[in-house]
This record gives sequence, structure tokens and C-alpha cells, in this order.
Amino acid sequence: MGRDGQAAIQVNENRALQTRRQILASGVAIAGTMPMMRAAAVPERGTEKLRLVAGTRVLSVNGRTSRVFNLIGPNGKPGITLAPGDRFHVDLTNQAGTSTIIHWHGQLPPWKQDGFPWPQTPPIPAGDTHSYDYAPIAGTYWMHSHQGMQEQSLMSAPLIVHSAEDLRADRQEVVLMLHDFSFKTPEELLAGLTKSNGGPSAMAKSGMGSAMNMASGEGAMKTGSAMAAMKMESDMKMNLNDIDYDAFLANDRTLTDPDVIRTEPGGRVLLRLINGACSTGFWIDLGELTGTVIAADGHPVRPVRGTRLPLAIAQRLDVVIDLPRNGAYPIFAHVEGKRARTGIILAASGASVSRLTAEAAENAPPVDLSLEHRLEAVAPLAPRAPDVTHRVILAGGMSPYAWSMNGQFWPEITPLMVASGQRVAIEMVNASMMAHPMHLHGHAFQVVAINGTPIAGAVRDTVLVPPMGSVTFAFDANNPGRWAFHCHNLYHMMTGMMTEVRYPGIV
Repeated sequence: MGRDGQAAIQVNENRALQTRRQILASGVAIAGTMPMMRAAAVPERGTEKLRLVAGTRVLSVNGRTSRVFNLIGPNGKPGITLAPGDRFHVDLTNQAGTSTIIHWHGQLPPWKQDGFPWPQTPPIPAGDTHSYDYAPIAGTYWMHSHQGMQEQSLMSAPLIVHSAEDLRADRQEVVLMLHDFSFKTPEELLAGLTKSNGGPSAMAKSGMGSAMNMASGEGAMKTGSAMAAMKMESDMKMNLNDIDYDAFLANDRTLTDPDVIRTEPGGRVLLRLINGACSTGFWIDLGELTGTVIAADGHPVRPVRGTRLPLAIAQRLDVVIDLPRNGAYPIFAHVEGKRARTGIILAASGASVSRLTAEAAENAPPVDLSLEHRLEAVAPLAPRAPDVTHRVILAGGMSPYAWSMNGQFWPEITPLMVASGQRVAIEMVNASMMAHPMHLHGHAFQVVAINGTPIAGAVRDTVLVPPMGSVTFAFDANNPGRWAFHCHNLYHMMTGMMTEVRYPGIV
């Protein structure tokens, strides 16, 4: 901590220290950390209906206030935590003063409960309540609005589903949720990107959409015509950050007033990392600590040790950390391409906490696939050749600011058709100079190739496709419906980078 200064600071320390044994004995949730389980005096397991309220609040960021959204669960804290065997039996009440719809990111509900504004599933009007009831899958997930750009205004929260192993493990759980924050409205931010650049229509009129469609043919990435098409981009310089944000938040706080979580000296922590940012990738810097990654996007992976972990937009990592006997240990989230950082502090009871600077000594590198190459699923897909392979070209640029999939801009798209029972492969080829965190709704997929080289990668729901690279994932088509498939950079999605995976016969 000395490298960041020795001046003690006043911080929020409303975090109680409790181990699993204490929780099981008391049945009380940790204040400020995610509860390990709810109190015992509840109805029969899995039958209790929970209430989630979408509303607004005033948030103070570095001494300045802003009105933002929130999602408050039944315990009065952000989001929802479920115990093993619980159903996702939730009444969502909209008190936000405007229509909204909430997506349960990474979960596998029936498609009409997914929280996407299809014509069949319109947004929830202000003042209304909508009910959900499905069997959730265990792991670290999150929820966020899929209505307009409400996500940028912090309409998001953790969604943690405990497994039986979570309750057996003697460890303290800590959720670290990241956001990028601006005092400007999302509409102002988008206008700043698209001003005088046109949008998807300008992109199409320029002929770039058709050129990128040419590149989607078999083996096109190896042809001169495809490379010529890619060179048509108006901005060939790699760009890491679309927006210059005012702050970066870790559990709604900056490093001027960080979240301090009191821990057991020599204890074990399960750090549930959630990148809820709209347009920012981070490097998680554990500093003096070493962590073991045990899950990616909620799905178990074979243990991988590390001190510096890339985390793309919308991705999650579960990291187990064995703490030294005493001391205070910052967990930094360093913005790719910048010196800016945010984070929390894990501090043993009685340990002093030093002031932390909001900037690192140097810029962080681009978030990459260095960790992705090392991840292996504990429960991979059964060996099987694909029944159908879809090749998707990701394209676009900063001027005009518009982003496409196979030369098409949402909502004027041709769905990717799949059929129940098929093994489906999707090869994503990035012909642009920005990375794209690609998310498929309603399915967990396995990463099976990077730049054409086969791997037995992680099972997850969001994967980063780096500039001028390719990533292939595979999944079993076992959840009929209409499913959004899009870049999770909010501004790329809003300017066209979204399509649909559709099963036949869906109405």
C-alpha cells in the first residue's frame, strides 16, 4: 500500500466480517457483501416470490450528484441473490417513471422471459409489474436494462445464484461490479459519437456495408478482395475507448472514497467480478495477491492462477483469493488504454487503509485473449461436429460511427436460423479496428477456436473478438425462441451491431 501513499482516509466500512460458519449460525446477510443464504424462516425452498423494483436514486460521484436508475431486490440491496434450489420467481415492479425491460444476462429462461423488447415482449410501462418464473443456473450473472440506453444510467445490478458448493465452501463472498460513468446523458454521449458522421444509413450509403458483405464469403479473409474491403474503413487506427468518461465506479464508488470490505485475517475470499460497463474493458490488478480463476461467466473452468486478469464488457470472473494474515489489499480495475482506474479494498479487521490514487503509473494495454487461451471448461460440450456453421463479419468504424454484422444494421437484418437439436457453430471475423464483446442471449456456448486454431475453451455467454481477429464458439440449439446476438458495447449495438438467432416456427 505504501506505493499509493500512507495518508489514512475516511472510507465506507459498513462491511461486517462473517465467514460461512457465522452465516449458517445466524442466518443473517452480510451488510454490503452478497448474502451467502437467506434467513431460514422462509416458505418451502424455491416457492417464495421475490420483489425487484426498478427505480431511481441520487448518486454522488467525486462530490457531484447525478440522478441514475437502480434495481433493488427484496433485501433492500441492488440485485438478487438466490440459494441452491430457488427458482427465479420474481415480480419486477417498474417505479422508474419510464418504460423499461430487464434482461437476465447469461441466464437461460424461456425466450419470452429473457427481457428483450421483441414485439411479443414489449417494455414494461411505468407503474406496472411483470412476473418471471424459471429455473436459474448457478453462478455469477447480472441484470440490466435492454430499453434504449438505460444501462448507461446504471439500470443494472448483480444476479448471483448460489450452488451447493458455495454453501460448503468456507469463504467470504465479495461482489465487485464495475461501471463507466458520465454526467452527460447517454443520448448526449451517442450524439457526440455520431455528430456529422451520419449513422447506419450513412454507412450503408457509403457502400461499406456491401463491401463488408463481400468479405463474408467462404475463405474471404484470405483473399485480396476481402482485404481491400477491410481497407475501406475510414479509420484504420485501433481505437480502445469510444467515450471519455467522467469516472469509473467499483460498487458505485471511486478511489476517492473506495468500498472497504473487512475480511478475516488469513481467510479465503471468493471475488465475483462483473464488468457492467457500457463501453469499457478493464484489467483486474490483484496487486500483491494472487488469485485462482474458477469460473467464467458463471460456468466453472479448470483453475487458472494469475495476478492480472482481462475483463471485457459484460464478462464475469469468479476468483478465489487466499489472504495473508493481516493488511489491506487493493483490488484495482485498470481501464484499457488509459491510466484511469477504480477498485475496492480488502482489509483485515483493524488494518489501516492508505490513500489510493485514481491513476496508475502508465496506460493499461488493450484487453486481450491472453486469459481466454488458458481457460478450459469443466463441463465442455459433448464432442460433435457442427450441423450448421454461421460466419459473421463484424465491421464498422469511428467515422461514420456505425457498426454492422454481415453488412447489415439492426433492425434491418436477416436472422441466423437454427433448429432444435442442432450443434451450431458461429465464426465471428472482426474486420474492424475495435474489439467487440459479443453476447448471445438464451444460450451458453463454448469457445472452440481463436484465429482459426482449435481450443477446448470456456463455456460462457460473452466473448471478446479482437481487431482483425476471429473467434468461433459452438452451442447446442436447445432453447427455442428469438434471441438477440449483439456487441455488448452499448454504442456499437445502438448503431447497428446486433442480429437475431431464431428458431423456425416462433410466433
